Formats: sequence, C-alpha cells, structure tokens
Amino acid sequence: MAAAIALSERGRGRTAPNPNVGCIVVRDGHIAGRGWTQPGGRPHAEAMALAQAGEQARGATAYVTLEPCFHQSARGPACSGLLRDAGIGRVVIAAHDPDERTNGRGAAMLEQAGITVTAGVMEREARAAMAGFFMRQALGRPHVTLKLATSLDGQIARADGESQWITGPQARAHTHLERARHDAILVGSGTVAADKPRLDVRLAGLEQRSPRRVILGGGKAPKGWTAIDDPAAIASLPQTDVLMVEGGARAASAFIAADLVDRLLLYRAPILIGAARAALGDIGLQTLAHAHGRWQLIDARMLGPDRMELYERVRAA
Repeated sequence: MAAAIALSERGRGRTAPNPNVGCIVVRDGHIAGRGWTQPGGRPHAEAMALAQAGEQARGATAYVTLEPCFHQSARGPACSGLLRDAGIGRVVIAAHDPDERTNGRGAAMLEQAGITVTAGVMEREARAAMAGFFMRQALGRPHVTLKLATSLDGQIARADGESQWITGPQARAHTHLERARHDAILVGSGTVAADKPRLDVRLAGLEQRSPRRVILGGGKAPKGWTAIDDPAAIASLPQTDVLMVEGGARAASAFIAADLVDRLLLYRAPILIGAARAALGDIGLQTLAHAHGRWQLIDARMLGPDRMELYERVRAA
C-alpha cells in the first residue's frame, strides 16, 4: 500500500476534479501492474494497472489507495467493474470514497462478486496524499498550502522591497517542486504589480507541470491569470483541488484570517534584515491564547543553509 500511495503522489495537482489514486496489482509476490490517475483524471489508476497486468491479474491482489469507483461515466468504465471482470481475487483499500456515487457501493459490489475486500490499510497516509480530493468533498474548496520564505526575524523583503533572494537555490528548487504538485498558485495583486512573477516550474523535466495562476484582488486579471476578489472565492476555481498561496503579506494574512490555510510551508534563511517588510500583517488574532494549538509540525529539514518546516492546521475531527 505504501508503494501505491507513492504512485498516487505522481498525479497530485494534475487530476482534478478526480482524485489522484494509486494502484498496484500483485501476483505471487511480484508486481504485475501499477498505475496512477493520469492527467485530466483518466485513465484511472486501476485501469492503468490492470492493463499492465493483463492475464496476471486473475487471482491477484490489487492495492488501491481509494475505494474503486462504482458509478459509470461517459469517460470510462467503473473501476470496481474492471477489477471484477479482470478476475482479481482480493482488493485492499486504503480509504473509502466519500463521493455519494461510490461511498461503500464499490466495495460492496466487489464482495458480492466473491472478491475478498480489506479496507482501512494506511488510510491516514492515503488521505494525506489525496488531501485535495477529500477537502473538496468535505468542505467544497481546495486544500490550501501557504508558502512563506523569511529571514530569521520574519521578514520577506527589505524596506525598499528587495526580496531576491532571501533563501538559497536548494530552498527555491524545493518551492518549484511544490508548485508542480498543485493545480493552481495564488498571489496578491500587489505582488503581481511589484514583481510580475512567472510562478512557473523551472525544474528540468517538470516544466509542463506549472500550475494555473490566480490573482487575489486588483479587479481584471492579467492575460493568462484568473482573478478572485476574496479568499473564499477559491471554492469556485475550476479544476482546482490543491492550491498554493505564495504571497505577499496581505494575501497570506487574508487566508490565515479566513482560516483557509491547511498546510504551512515555511522556509527560513539564516539572515537578519531588521526593520523591513514582515511576512504577515493582521491575521485577526483575538488573544495570544488563540494562537496556541493551531499548528502541528509534521516535517523539518535543512535545504542547504536554509531550514524548511512543514506544519498542518490542527482541526477538529
């Protein structure tokens, strides 16, 4: 299942509104087929893995990160039916599909066909890999990552606006990798006017994975951009299940104040800037007590001289 989850990550930021599923077909201890949801949402992971497995799928075990879909679509057959028709003997599922068209029905159909079904294997990890899909299903909006690159004293630029570069090349490369894993990327109108950012992916081999560009505020969008007037409007962004917010301070503060940040990606450079431009403005904090218990550190590492810290928003179950 861990391998299937790793495969699912390949589709992150490219499959919306479909989930980025991973699937591995195992026969006699060997991998017979593997698949992940392809760009645009088709083929599904199961279809890709079964096509690779061919006749080796008969009697094999399929590991799938999400319950195989039950509903028919004009774009392709239901994956639960594909698994049944391929003669799969056992299906191991990480997470049930919350989509009402499938929820529980895919697994039930497999069991009715005499296929052994095991569910809940590495569910937490699978849900994290498909966080955008689950967020869209639960709250009707994208899963949001806020990226901040700051000095040790929390500044994102000098007082005159100079900001290139606070972090080093390793941290910047990591940012480009994160961009490649998102459907869209958002900055404020002030950042667009001052910096004219490209917001593309500049890593060899991943250039085609540049996310769509979104501007917050400022009225009419520049050519090739989508404009929204309010953070809550991200719910209406088409084909967007994972959104990255890169700045500036007003946009970052607005998203935190609206409690729309699910993942905080913080890069800190070992420099001091002093009186300059802070990473955040007013975020609507009522008391210091309200600041505690909101963020959980889930990863930290050094990227050259810079420290990367990844936090998740702690929310009630």
